[in-house]
Amino acid sequence: MSHDETLTIGALAGAADVGRETIRFYENKGLIDAPPRSPAGYRRYPQESVQRLRFIRRAQELGFTLSEVAELLALRVDEVSACGPVEVRAREKLEQVDAKIVDLKRIGASLRRLVDKCEARQPTSDCPILEELDERS
Repeated sequence: MSHDETLTIGALAGAADVGRETIRFYENKGLIDAPPRSPAGYRRYPQESVQRLRFIRRAQELGFTLSEVAELLALRVDEVSACGPVEVRAREKLEQVDAKIVDLKRIGASLRRLVDKCEARQPTSDCPILEELDERS
């Protein structure tokens, strides 16, 4: 592979819209392979690394953990049987997201109630939010 077909870490970071430290972190986690080095010691990444980094970032944006991303990357290699297991993982992630939404709505309702109490207090009364937190401890 010639240097024209490879990217330095800076060029890869720019093309994939990630930081250099992110690339090094993903290498340490085994999500991308450590590239060969040039005679001068520079990392020389293959062009395919751009797509792989974008895949990792998109999966993370959907809530997949790095461990789950690694599983998805492994499934991506086997194009014939990948869809079923990927769908299972996506459904599991969706269930987790739905559960988080329920929790966040409950937290939001509690905070809304506390803020409403705070707005209704008298100027000389104690903070109802702090009182409520003290009562529950």
